[in-house]
Amino acid sequence: MKSIEPALVIGLFDRFASRFEAERDALIALDGKVGDSDLGLTMSKAFVAARDRVHELEQPSLGDLMKHAGAAISKAAPSTMGTLMATGFMRGGKALSEASVLDISGLAAFWRAYADGVAQRGKAQLGDKTVLDVLDPIAQAYEAQNTDGADLAIAGQVAARAAAEALEATKQMVAQHGKAAAFQEKTVGLQDAGGTVACMLAEELGLFLNEQALS
Repeated sequence: MKSIEPALVIGLFDRFASRFEAERDALIALDGKVGDSDLGLTMSKAFVAARDRVHELEQPSLGDLMKHAGAAISKAAPSTMGTLMATGFMRGGKALSEASVLDISGLAAFWRAYADGVAQRGKAQLGDKTVLDVLDPIAQAYEAQNTDGADLAIAGQVAARAAAEALEATKQMVAQHGKAAAFQEKTVGLQDAGGTVACMLAEELGLFLNEQALS
């Protein structure tokens, strides 16, 4: 499978909303260790709003789909992570503004714009133990798969594995941003909560691409 029509991509947001509703309590518990415990509620509200908004759109382009999802997230979840996710989808949507279908080059452009947007908005660098430490490897994985001309479903699997490995690597980092930064060395051994969200996005996208390949 080399491409997906925009109308089918709406189903990806059903997966995101279901995943974050299912993971709400787990994210609350994870965020509560060195944060303010609101991540599960924030992400659940954010992606329910994104799902509902994209289903309201009539024949959206890929770019509009992502940008409207970002705007819905921004409105529903005006927290730090909500703002970063909104920025990512809106920057990614801009990168897809000329795309008529979702293909591997579009996914590479989307995730690079997503990661760069989050880095700029959050003023984070790689190694700071933030969501960026998982987003950047996702972007790199799709860029490499684009260079290789990979099938979409295979690329999704590769990116999801890269995200899981990157999330595991955050356990060895010391938090440098947000409330977690106050705990410094106590954050070692804990996976980053924001990175966990990014990993879930990559996993659901990978499952969605595989689902589309089998349909």
